[in-house]
Amino acid sequence: MRLKNRKRGSAIEKGKLIYTGKTKDVYELPDGNYLLKFKDDATGENGVFDPGSNAVGLTIDGAGRAGLRLTQMFFEAVGAAGIPTHYVSADIGAAAMVVKPAAVFGKGLEVICRYRAAGSFLRRYGAYVAEGVPLDAFVEVTIKDDGRGDPPISGDALEMLGILSKGEYETLNDMTKKIGSIIKEKLAEKGLELYDIKFEFGRVKPGNEIALIDEISGGNMRAYKGGVYIEPLQLEKLMLT
Repeated sequence: MRLKNRKRGSAIEKGKLIYTGKTKDVYELPDGNYLLKFKDDATGENGVFDPGSNAVGLTIDGAGRAGLRLTQMFFEAVGAAGIPTHYVSADIGAAAMVVKPAAVFGKGLEVICRYRAAGSFLRRYGAYVAEGVPLDAFVEVTIKDDGRGDPPISGDALEMLGILSKGEYETLNDMTKKIGSIIKEKLAEKGLELYDIKFEFGRVKPGNEIALIDEISGGNMRAYKGGVYIEPLQLEKLMLT
């Protein structure tokens, strides 16, 4: 099989489909690496985008390629800072990215770094905080479980359930703040303010080193300019022009 819109001579080839996700499909390649095929679907509810949602809520034409352009830029910046990632290469025309094999923690975790109260954080804690109130790079870990609404989980619970050790949790927390700071600074260069951003981590093979995986795109974050929310495709245009 070959990718749709694949450029002639491209080194990226599609292998065996092993997972169909909300915003990406995953293929196993002959060399042992994996290919992530980005879709135009985005998470949210009732047609409104929400990076913290656990369901596909809308389709945005061109979102797949836009997400990959940002992902490529951010992964290269994170890698340049000496932070491990699973990134290998990207083919923007095919909306596809080649990555190293990685094992997720448990059945999957999402790690959110929050700089202002918004989204699901505000829905849960609105009795104590107003919308947009600054947060000090608050790191929140949630279990990937659509049926249970991706519940938040503490470091102690992660250890008790055998998902992460205390040391691994601290590593995850530290990496999240460092990566969040890199993304936040890059957005600030374009006059954008990062409210929150969602990451995924895993153990990359060989060596099982903890590394950033998945993607870093407009669909994973909430950014504003002059107090106005910036949609994912607009964010890509602002960041790459």
